[in-house]
Amino acid sequence: MKIVPVVSRRDFRRFVDLPWQIYDRSRYPQWVPPLRSMVREALDTKRNPFYQHADIQLFLAERSGRAVGRIAAIENRAHNRFHEDSIGFFGFLELLDDPEAADALIEAASLWLGGRGLTALQGPISPSTNHECGLLVSGFEHHPMIMTPWNPPYYEELLEQAGLAPVKDLLGYLLPLGNGFALPERFERMAEHTRSKLGLTFRSADMSRYKSEVAICWEIYNDAWEGNWGFVPITWEEFEFASRGLKQILRPEFAFIAEVDGVPAGFMLIVSDLNRILRHVPSGRLSPLAMARIVFGIGKVKRGRILALGIKAKYRTRGILPLFLHEAVKRAQAIDAIEAEASWILDDNKPMRAVMKAMGSDVYRRWRLYQKPIAIA
Repeated sequence: MKIVPVVSRRDFRRFVDLPWQIYDRSRYPQWVPPLRSMVREALDTKRNPFYQHADIQLFLAERSGRAVGRIAAIENRAHNRFHEDSIGFFGFLELLDDPEAADALIEAASLWLGGRGLTALQGPISPSTNHECGLLVSGFEHHPMIMTPWNPPYYEELLEQAGLAPVKDLLGYLLPLGNGFALPERFERMAEHTRSKLGLTFRSADMSRYKSEVAICWEIYNDAWEGNWGFVPITWEEFEFASRGLKQILRPEFAFIAEVDGVPAGFMLIVSDLNRILRHVPSGRLSPLAMARIVFGIGKVKRGRILALGIKAKYRTRGILPLFLHEAVKRAQAIDAIEAEASWILDDNKPMRAVMKAMGSDVYRRWRLYQKPIAIA
């Protein structure tokens, strides 16, 4: 067993390609192969604006020359400045059921981060809380929705054996949005009362002026999420960069903006579940056939993920969440949509969890973030 820091192009390719050596589709049919190009983009320190305020080091675990695990150690300086903290992160974790490899990878990440004066290791976060995060600890039987991690159950035991302890749970709820679904009557009343009280209206995103619509959502995002656990203000460059990858899987009616007297007050973003198509692209390579599958298939996908729901603090009232969900259900039923996943919801977000419960939805998937102290080198 040895740990190899990724410095060469060859090792970088091995890092990206490793999941295909870990996930036997006959044993793990739920796993959806990611697009390799998207993984490379998330790790691209030259093109991805996240790395303007962060550094990353990739590691491979090898046994007899064969890669059996990987990890990324991440120093997010923006996070530590904002929270006046000294936390280091790990992400892009993939492992065979090999405790020795898990221990060695966690130790390698800890040593690299400790050498930079950081005192705790937290994750999986790949590479920030504005991207994929959490280790799946329940709901393994479900295929993952777009931009949510899936891993085998043994990962949890490997991390706990390596000395990591739970620090925060992230929840997923499944909402049936089809024509057979109806919101509770009191939701209807609350939604209508809030709409008339605030004078709030909804409009679909105007895709002909996509960049200016993204700018509106960026401004709302940083206002709405401030104060949430783990929040770090996202720069315009990061937000705009992320929006490029979402444009092809957005339906304008599910990227809608709430306005009060013409002033943007909030937005809701539901993206089509691209994973419904990607599970039929086993190589993860963006070939012409894969491109055709995506272009011609995305409009037929009737499932989605509520990726973001943000409301400026000044407009928050008791009925604002029911109003947004009422609007989402109405729009979903207009196109015969089937269901949407609401994730990630923090386990201590009592207002949102109460709304989900009132809608008759229970937690169906759970992801967990872990942390351990590390020694400063």
